[in-house]
Amino acid sequence: MLFSGRAHPELAEEVARELSISVTPQTARDFANGEIFVRFEDSVRGSDAFVLQSCPAPLNKWLMESLIMIDALKRGSAKRITAVLPFYPYARQDKKHRGREPISARLVADLLKTAGADRIITVDLHTDQIQGFFDGPVDHMHAQGQLADYVRGRYGTEHVTVVSPDSGRVRVAEKWADALDGAPLAFIHKTRDPLVPNQVKSNRVVGGVDGRTCVLIDDMIDTGGTIAGAVRVLKDAGAADVVIATTHGVFSDPAPERLAGCGAKEVIATNTLPIGPEKQFDNLTVLSIAPMLAQTIQQVFENGSVTSLFDGSA
Repeated sequence: MLFSGRAHPELAEEVARELSISVTPQTARDFANGEIFVRFEDSVRGSDAFVLQSCPAPLNKWLMESLIMIDALKRGSAKRITAVLPFYPYARQDKKHRGREPISARLVADLLKTAGADRIITVDLHTDQIQGFFDGPVDHMHAQGQLADYVRGRYGTEHVTVVSPDSGRVRVAEKWADALDGAPLAFIHKTRDPLVPNQVKSNRVVGGVDGRTCVLIDDMIDTGGTIAGAVRVLKDAGAADVVIATTHGVFSDPAPERLAGCGAKEVIATNTLPIGPEKQFDNLTVLSIAPMLAQTIQQVFENGSVTSLFDGSA
């Protein structure tokens, strides 16, 4: 049985169509003081339940709704509960940078476990070690293959350079380079003030980008400051074109304006998060993650191999 939170019902409906099933009907509403009420209309006893909830703004509301849905399923005697979180909330708070700070990504994992989740399916975690925060199976899916296939089909690979927006993403960039037939790599050297959120200064390019089509990759774009600055640095270094590829289009204001005016030829994102009309702009392309999520859910339901979706092995 597939259950959808209210944050991104369009994605749940797409996944349901891929699986040739229906989203289980439910009643969900907010009380005047902000409390959330959820009740499922059908019996869930003995079911293999998949709760699909993305977490755009207001993130805390949708996270809480997910926990309430999972609790309702546990109390309704569902056999197994899988939390499908295309965008894992609080993923950027995965470690302590300074004293007296929380590790909120771990707290989210603990909350999901306490609510009753037996398993997590998620897409492109900010850091891989978040998988270890949850005491149970975590199926960590990757949108890189889908994004890279789109780039290859539209731009080819002969004149492409893969660019990481910082040194910390070089390993991911290496995987992208392999997917694009061994494309060369570059990265942006940048500085960040740990006391000032969402503000990064892009300094210079390390690697050859002159005359190249640069594919600038990142797992998420929030306010767009980092990526917009990186585009300008690449253009100043002689890049012919810059294409931005990201899994999670958070696109908090003023990201749409920044991305539309930063000089990038195209911005490619997936629909792990809803990208409404107010967040869209002319050079934006949105790819659907629904087929991959549906295949993953099918493999989990059949106790098959999720790894086979990526490497072809059984």
